[in-house]
Amino acid sequence: MANVPTPVVFIHGLWLHATAWQPWVDLFHENGYAATAPGWPGDGDTVEATRANPDAVADRGVDEVTAHYAKIIADLPAEPIVIGHSFGGLIVEKLLGESSLAAGVAIDAAPIKGVLPLPISALRVAFTALRNPGNIDAAVSLTQEQFHYGFGNAISPEESAELYERWAIPSPARPLFQAASANINPRAQTKVDVNRDDRGPLLLTMGGKDHTVPEAISKSTYKKYRSSSATTELIEFEDRGHSLTIDHGWRDVADTVLRWLTDKGL
Repeated sequence: MANVPTPVVFIHGLWLHATAWQPWVDLFHENGYAATAPGWPGDGDTVEATRANPDAVADRGVDEVTAHYAKIIADLPAEPIVIGHSFGGLIVEKLLGESSLAAGVAIDAAPIKGVLPLPISALRVAFTALRNPGNIDAAVSLTQEQFHYGFGNAISPEESAELYERWAIPSPARPLFQAASANINPRAQTKVDVNRDDRGPLLLTMGGKDHTVPEAISKSTYKKYRSSSATTELIEFEDRGHSLTIDHGWRDVADTVLRWLTDKGL
């Protein structure tokens, strides 16, 4: 029986459509993986369809999104590698703590419960949704200026504007409210099993210029795993912002992830 290619599932975060992963999907296919990038529940098949129906993505919380991907993973022919960006990275961490995965990669991941640093830049990005409590069950969009601050601050304004037009979508505000209240909520949906010893390896990354998930958050997340004997590693992209998975430097990040997977025999 022929070997089954290792499945790879890419998970996007807030404000980017799943199709923004397509260059990564193509690259991973070229490297022998069976890669897919399913959207969040409610996402349209295209950026345009998602923008046209924001109510379809509204009021989706972390547990609902995690369950959505857990079902996708359960139907795969082999344990997958799961790679996520931002809130997608947080979902990867939850899945790695709850499911059987070959490995997880959390790229500039949103803070899990227990992460305490609250850098001003991260609060400024989250305040887009948090400033109005009524947004909790709504879908929220970024303006081009907000996108440049939160995602494109390490690239030119022209490239940031182009990425915004190509990939930006409305996203549910509920995960931001859940993350903001996690450390005072004993049932927080952003809680992750960081102590699990029998999980697959985890790679965390941080961008040195990331406004949305500053490196202080990523370093604090990494420290949360210190009690686990499972492999957890942290890599910094010192000159990169939150757009690191989609901007002109995406290949450097993708190649780093591929090398890490190869080093782990995956």
